[in-house]
Amino acid sequence: MSSAAHPDEKDIDIIVTYSDPSGAVRISSVRSRDLSASWAWKDPINENYSLTESSQVVDDPFRSTLSCRELGRHTPNDHQYGSEMRHPQASAMHPLKLKRRMLRRERRESRTAELIQQDKEIDNQMQEAAIKRALELDTTIKGRYSIWRKEYENPNSDSTVKLIRDQIIMARVYATIAKAKNNNMLYDSLMEHSRKSQLAIGEATSDSELHPSALDQAKAMGHILSTAKDQLYHCMTIARKLRAMLQSSETNVNELKKKSAFLIQLAAKTVPKPLHCLPLLLTTEYYLRGYEEKDFANREKLEDPSLYHYAIFSDNVLAASVVVNSTVLHVKEPEKHVFHIVTDKLNLAAMKMWFLVNPPAGAAIQVQNVDDFTWLNSSYCPVLRQLESARMIEYYFKAHQTSSLTAGSDNLKYRNPKYLSMLNHLRFYLPEVYPKLNKILFLDDDIVIQKDLTPLWSVNLQGMVNGAVETCKESFHRFDKYLNFSNPKISENFDPNACGWAFGMNIFDLKEWKKRDITGIYHHWQDMNEDRTLWKLGTLPPGLITFYNLTYPLDRSWHGLGLGYDPALNLTEIENAAVVHYNGNYKPWLDLAIAKYRSYWSRYVMFDNLYLQLCNINE
Repeated sequence: MSSAAHPDEKDIDIIVTYSDPSGAVRISSVRSRDLSASWAWKDPINENYSLTESSQVVDDPFRSTLSCRELGRHTPNDHQYGSEMRHPQASAMHPLKLKRRMLRRERRESRTAELIQQDKEIDNQMQEAAIKRALELDTTIKGRYSIWRKEYENPNSDSTVKLIRDQIIMARVYATIAKAKNNNMLYDSLMEHSRKSQLAIGEATSDSELHPSALDQAKAMGHILSTAKDQLYHCMTIARKLRAMLQSSETNVNELKKKSAFLIQLAAKTVPKPLHCLPLLLTTEYYLRGYEEKDFANREKLEDPSLYHYAIFSDNVLAASVVVNSTVLHVKEPEKHVFHIVTDKLNLAAMKMWFLVNPPAGAAIQVQNVDDFTWLNSSYCPVLRQLESARMIEYYFKAHQTSSLTAGSDNLKYRNPKYLSMLNHLRFYLPEVYPKLNKILFLDDDIVIQKDLTPLWSVNLQGMVNGAVETCKESFHRFDKYLNFSNPKISENFDPNACGWAFGMNIFDLKEWKKRDITGIYHHWQDMNEDRTLWKLGTLPPGLITFYNLTYPLDRSWHGLGLGYDPALNLTEIENAAVVHYNGNYKPWLDLAIAKYRSYWSRYVMFDNLYLQLCNINE
């Protein structure tokens, strides 16, 4: 840079030589007054001379330098060598501005040091974690050489089982194509390997259950499938074969479902031989030993409304005994509890014999025959009249409708003999059966009591007739599951989203029952359902209708449900429930019972009883 005048002059022309971005040498001129105030320069002749002699200028490391952009702004046109140029004009920086700049620089330096320190700390932590992880790594296990490998083998892995099953499917596909193309050698080879693979799998559901030779068989099958693919593969043909196999499998699955439904219902309503033996043995003993002349003690308690009364309607001696035993074991004052058992004529002697020989400690008991209720006849009871109708007899007893593995399975559950028994419908006539009682606790025979039920008599039902545990969860077990809302008689009178509740443990206010004529409501709706268009058979649908808006919801902990059909219940909830209910087909006294739930029932069975041992009823 050269100057044409002394720096003290007010305006200076400056000639500048520079290189532009393309590398060409350029010469420009600029006036000092056009430059920013931050510029400073020294006289090349007098090195000690500077603008600080006349003004305060700071030698700042962040001072700007003259740039091509600044030159372009001030002198848009390039000039030839020898053009006029002027010296920059220097000006002083204010002390406050200087101080702010220094503070900013200090803050930047401080923040930079802080971030560097944090990075060092994080690096140290990562190194320590890596060292610790390396020390914990078990390098002695064969096949685990790197922390990036899978560390935990899944004991339930079924990848090999799935692979072999897929190979079998593809082998069958290729075998069918080979057969169609008369490639008998390949066909025989595929079928042979398919048979061996099936034997290798057996009934295994996980890789751990496979025989060690199964993997070798999978490799051999892979080789033959590769050969078959090379010779027979055609995309459209393979797709058609797989689609046909899928349709065939779906048909087979549907057939098996129907057969399964039939067999489950058959097993559920078939009395096992030991349970058939028990009432026969007890009836024989009842008459041989002259027990028909004996009666139960404490008859004066049977109609005392100040005591705690239970109603149990059952033809199953063993099940009724478990209900009574489990209840008495949990009450504090058994002498204040009265059990009213109603059974049929066939099991009356056996039921009496059992409780005469094994009376509940301190509690009163009554055993009655449902056939002795002469008022319960077809002229008074609609359901009896319907059961005697020709249409109902045809529905239940005609051969072409009742015994087929594949036909009629949808309605098979409603052909269960319990729906023909008045013991199942007697729950709607409690005030007639026990006219002098004010409250009664109704219990099914497939329940187990695990806590004292006495507090139920103190529950304020708030003017309702029935105290029950509700069963609706989200969209399940609501009225539309049980009733036909396509019928206007139902849709105009009931809410399809109303919550269902459970029969099996219900506290009934019999005084309120009589006041609201509950039995009359039941009769009205039973008459309307003579053609079974409002609901199918059973007692829960008419119960929901009869006690609609008359049911008080009890706390869920009183009644645990589902032990007769749901294997995925919460065991903690089961153990905390006052009553557990085996509603469903898998009753605890059947071989169908869900094994993990059976103990809640069997702990109250008197397996040391002579009659049970003679009938081979054991744990």
